[in-house]
Amino acid sequence: MNGMRVLVTGGDGFIGSHLTELLLSKGYLVKALSYYNSFNYWGWLDSIPKNINLEVITGDVRDPHFCKEITKDIDIIFHLAALIAIPYSYVAPYSYVDTNVKGTLNICQAAKENGVKRVLITSTSEVYGTAQYLPIDEKHPKQPQSPYSASKIGADAMALSFYNAFNLPVVIVRPFNTYGPRQSARAVIPTIISQIASGVKEIKLGDLSPTRDFIYVLDTCKGFELLANCDAAIGQEINISSNFEISVHDTLKLIAELMRSDAQFVEDEQRLRPNNSEVFRLWGDNSKIKQLTGFTPDYNIRKGLAETIKWFVKPENLKMYKSDIYNV
Repeated sequence: MNGMRVLVTGGDGFIGSHLTELLLSKGYLVKALSYYNSFNYWGWLDSIPKNINLEVITGDVRDPHFCKEITKDIDIIFHLAALIAIPYSYVAPYSYVDTNVKGTLNICQAAKENGVKRVLITSTSEVYGTAQYLPIDEKHPKQPQSPYSASKIGADAMALSFYNAFNLPVVIVRPFNTYGPRQSARAVIPTIISQIASGVKEIKLGDLSPTRDFIYVLDTCKGFELLANCDAAIGQEINISSNFEISVHDTLKLIAELMRSDAQFVEDEQRLRPNNSEVFRLWGDNSKIKQLTGFTPDYNIRKGLAETIKWFVKPENLKMYKSDIYNV
């Protein structure tokens, strides 16, 4: 992969920063996009050691002219830039269309004009909604149960339209519930860990009954890199999942066990989704990515949680999480 030029949009985020590190370790020349601000703050990219093969740029995928400029002389685009918090999508749905749908359109149009060789679009298991059958394969119906999931369904469709209409080499990469170091406090696993690590005895959460297919972040990134080099993946929608289902309740119990905590669960109403919006079961079928690339997760849930806890309990990391405030 020496000399392969790649762009990672959303490189300043949770998955994007880990993906950037993986690509650098594989010898790629990485241009990582951080959302523009006037403070030279690069999000989680600030935690990556300086590397001569890493160029950090700041900007916004909502600007089509900017997207055209940053995709020049790029071989592969990993498009991760998006608004992802489900609760905030109830408050600001327009922003999700603006960033997720239009941003994806801008990237695809720029990639088409600049002759990019591969465009990986980051989807989400939320597009499936509550499982109609298990495990969920790529043929499962899409169900827009939140404005967030609707925007990602729209983004995926926009990208695939560029494959069908213009032969743009698009791959729809659909991670299930990725977790690990650096994850936002809005997600359930960091919410549990940060509250326990802060010493509270009552863990505030929403509904504990939904199930999730949690996949460790390094496995998700491994899947991205494998698909970037798989010609048979072009034009396909492909799950990255652990093929393992666990409830939020059992996840809480496992984290408490690993952290040796006797904290008790307390339901917090503001953390509950609207009735028809909650996704109650997610369990991803990963047979397609296995068949195409030989992908196998390196981390089971216990091993992944142990690594995540190890990172979160470090004082310098924990202080960045305001565990007493509900993060929308």
